[in-house]
Amino acid sequence: MFRRVLGSSAPTPVGDEKKTLRALPSSWYRSEEIYQLERRAIFSQRWIMVAHKLRFTTAGAYVRFEQAGFPFFLVRDRDGNINGFRNVCRHRAFPIVTEANGEARILSCKYHGWSYGLKGNLAKAPGYDEMSDLDFDKSKNNLLPIHVHINTKGFIWVNLEASEKPKGMSGDYNWKTLADNYNECYHCPTALPDARGIANPQTYQVDTKGGQIIHYIRDPNDTSPSPLKICSTFYFPNACMTVSPDFFYMMRCVPTSAQHTAMEYDVFRHKDASNEDFTAMDEMFKQILDEDKWLCNNAQKNLNAGVFVNGEMHTRMEKGPLFFQNRVREMVRSHRELEEKEKREIP
Repeated sequence: MFRRVLGSSAPTPVGDEKKTLRALPSSWYRSEEIYQLERRAIFSQRWIMVAHKLRFTTAGAYVRFEQAGFPFFLVRDRDGNINGFRNVCRHRAFPIVTEANGEARILSCKYHGWSYGLKGNLAKAPGYDEMSDLDFDKSKNNLLPIHVHINTKGFIWVNLEASEKPKGMSGDYNWKTLADNYNECYHCPTALPDARGIANPQTYQVDTKGGQIIHYIRDPNDTSPSPLKICSTFYFPNACMTVSPDFFYMMRCVPTSAQHTAMEYDVFRHKDASNEDFTAMDEMFKQILDEDKWLCNNAQKNLNAGVFVNGEMHTRMEKGPLFFQNRVREMVRSHRELEEKEKREIP
């Protein structure tokens, strides 16, 4: 089954901008088998940018997340550390955090009352005090931690891999459909009329470095004044950040199934941004996002139909999606080869 679904096309070569290149097969955008393999190969293995520390200003501040069906949350403890845990009670698997965000002095399960400290330690298990320490060890029932890293700029990355050292808007489309759309502006003149004065596909450029796709709305060597000062970077597999003088925002492409994706946003406004400037920028981006959602929804319908196989992509104007698709292809295939070698699914 997997060999048929994965196909036999070679990884996309990079560098020749005079040739068209084939995209990923459409089956990769609708297959449940591929989606489950991506969950194991990418979302449970890779570092993912999810938030900024500005969302956690007080002890007990928490935010709930879900990435590709993996629920977890972040919480700030009384020492100022931001900790991450699987959102599951160690007793009967009920979620510890049921609200999207909030503050809590203690993390209490609403099913049977098991309670945990902000560092994940089990503080109380009603009725279990009558058990002997040999029968019930509280230290073995702490919350399940996840790896958390905060970089020097305050951005929070998580890794859901279980080993000690690891390697807002929704639509009916595969998460890769949304990522492909975000990482090119070839569609801007045709599909995004509000962006015509902002991005010209002839000068719009992307550069790839490591796991990043860096966007330039014009030639980076052009030093002439620009009416719009924004910088955008996509961080593989599913997060991006856009910075301007008035605000910065983070977007996450959160897959919920093979054919449905949620788009989540955190927007941080600069304290000196005027209401007029911020509102104008906010309205423009909302309009563009609505138009992008319409594009993704309608493209996915034909991907689901099974008639379209794959198209020929422009190596300059669609450099971003080609780079992204290569990363997905390489990670999925190498992970599947490892699973076949070990004869088991590796989460």
